[in-house]
Amino acid sequence: MRTTTPAVITVWGDFACWTKPECKVERLSYPVPTPSGIRGLLASIYSKPPEFYWQVKKIEVLNPIRFTTFKRNVVKKKLSYNKSNPAKSIISIEDERTQRQSVVLKDVRYRITAEMVLRPDFGGTPQQLYNQFQRRVQRGQNFLQPSMGTREFPAYYEWGDTGELPIDESIDLGLMLYDVFDLHKWKVGKKAEPSVSLYRASMERGVIQVPPYDSPLVLKPGKGAKSC
Repeated sequence: MRTTTPAVITVWGDFACWTKPECKVERLSYPVPTPSGIRGLLASIYSKPPEFYWQVKKIEVLNPIRFTTFKRNVVKKKLSYNKSNPAKSIISIEDERTQRQSVVLKDVRYRITAEMVLRPDFGGTPQQLYNQFQRRVQRGQNFLQPSMGTREFPAYYEWGDTGELPIDESIDLGLMLYDVFDLHKWKVGKKAEPSVSLYRASMERGVIQVPPYDSPLVLKPGKGAKSC
């Protein structure tokens, strides 16, 4: 398996929500990012699914972990267009509105170390991909606005290690979401089935080491808990 040289970027934002899978209605954030959330952030800057997938190696928490809460009005029902009777496509906001509370992180800052795992059909060199990603980060380019878990919380980023020390805090996070898709299947469409994987996460003095997706430490569908 070929990989690029590990790339290091620093990311930050006013808020973040790395949602726990069991808390989708009233969102509750993990205290630290999930590998899936960071993979999505990196892919919004640079992504070529037929050629590589992102493998997060290390997450360093640079700001103290602090939570805050939001209570917002949301619409319970999705709009679906009815061709035979367009009038039925209208949603009454007053009838379908409800309040939801979210517990999110505030004033977040992380240093991310990740590499690109090359797919078998990729014919170029790892250095080409690494250089392209570096240029995009340094120029502030992205395919869509990177976010801290949800699109309403934008993420800002810069290239390299700023020299900041991680927080001096250690937490056993237990089983935590690793990803929601099989990283080896890049053709993800509207009908793609989720493939949820978990791993036993821990933060040691502000540093979270993330095992490779193919590691036995990552629990995948059909795999027993003994792998952890």
